[in-house]
Amino acid sequence: MIGAIAGDIIGSQYEFRPIKTTEFELFGPDCRFTDDTVLTIALAEALVTGEEYVPLLKHYYRTFPDAGYGGTFVKWASGPYTEPYNSFGNGAAMRISPVGFYFNTLEDVLTKTEQYTDVTHNHPEGIKGAQATAAAIFLARHGRSKDEIRRYITDTFGYNINRTCDQIRPDYYFDVTCQGSVPEAIICFLESTDYESAIRLAVSLGGDCDTQACIAGGIAEAFYGVPLWIVDKTMTYLDLDLRFVCRKFSSYCGD
Repeated sequence: MIGAIAGDIIGSQYEFRPIKTTEFELFGPDCRFTDDTVLTIALAEALVTGEEYVPLLKHYYRTFPDAGYGGTFVKWASGPYTEPYNSFGNGAAMRISPVGFYFNTLEDVLTKTEQYTDVTHNHPEGIKGAQATAAAIFLARHGRSKDEIRRYITDTFGYNINRTCDQIRPDYYFDVTCQGSVPEAIICFLESTDYESAIRLAVSLGGDCDTQACIAGGIAEAFYGVPLWIVDKTMTYLDLDLRFVCRKFSSYCGD
């Protein structure tokens, strides 16, 4: 999942000042981890410890209250609520990468993705966005080709991922819905040539940069791996507790 976290951190510098180019400093002075990283690591901890997910999400929110969460999530996480709130936001997809790395059958990945997404994002589009992301990660880490991944995502989820980044970029804008950002993030992976290019393409669309780079980064990690220097740099942004969970998850998954 470190590929998703690195994508979040790299994209964070352009979240509210989007750019339309792949030429930028990967780790600029404004980089930080956001809610994408916090909630991704929360899910990783739930998987390796077996802790209940909803209390763990709320605990992570209280521990990192300024990470840039969406307003509806803040209301849910800070209050007594335990019921989902029918969201189709891309938060469903940005935190799901651990599931794609953790389980060893596609059936389990899809089932567990719905289970872990449904606690907040129980709208069909939210579940679909998360499942498409986790499935792409699972297929990539099991050696499927990009054509096979494209075909599966298209046939199973109905996303239009036959566009190119150059076709998307000119008119694309900040979109936090799954249906308006997950297909584009997957396209960035499909068009990439290595991990770094996937992140650069995701940021260059000029949308919800940290989340789209997080989504594309998780898939790209599964397909290419992540350069060691990016892993090492990413870890410097995390506190000791977050690093501990990352290392524990990586060790458990054999990365």
